[in-house]
Amino acid sequence: MDGNGRWASERNLPRIAGHRAGVDAVRAVVEECARLGIGYLTLFAFSTENWKRPREEVGALMTLLDQYLKKELETLMENNIRLKSIGRISDIPAKSQQTLNEVCRHSSGNTGLTLILALSYSGRDDILQAAREWGKAVQRGEAEPDSLQAEDFSSFLSTADVPDPDLLIRTSGEMRISNFLLWQVAYTEFYVTPRLWPDFNADDLRSAIKVYQSRERRFGLTSEQLRSGER
Repeated sequence: MDGNGRWASERNLPRIAGHRAGVDAVRAVVEECARLGIGYLTLFAFSTENWKRPREEVGALMTLLDQYLKKELETLMENNIRLKSIGRISDIPAKSQQTLNEVCRHSSGNTGLTLILALSYSGRDDILQAAREWGKAVQRGEAEPDSLQAEDFSSFLSTADVPDPDLLIRTSGEMRISNFLLWQVAYTEFYVTPRLWPDFNADDLRSAIKVYQSRERRFGLTSEQLRSGER
């Protein structure tokens, strides 16, 4: 969800104003995903690298997170949305951790859209942690070192209970992954839009999905193999 700072700069506003506007975009997109019957939505809300930003901005972002979670619980429940989180949750302030855990617990029984917040998240860290867990399994004698398969490794990632993404949307025209779900996006379709995140709305989401629906996902096969039903 990139472009909050630029959105604010273009309007001669402080960066936090862009982040507040970004929260409105989050609300619109989450509700539209729920309405469309999408199963999973992962929002890259805060990366491990974002801790390097000015202290005032980081503090304001953590406050916004806490406010968003408290304010949106009712909306999550009304729309049958389940909240989950991935990343180094222990890094975020204790107050926000508590609010996050409470909202996740309260919405855990919902069966519609699963909304996943990536907080203090790093794709590389996710892979490293999975490798450590695999190593521990080998040490315990639960697996053989040479037996590791991709499916086995995926089960140690923070997204073990979540399907790999079908579509990755990158706002503000940036042409990079930025350390997001590095293992999981191996066959994900990418959609890049110049629109800054605070301006991204339900219409933009539907446009991205329409482009996705027009693509042929081959997963390494040829078009002819797909048409013949070969796998």
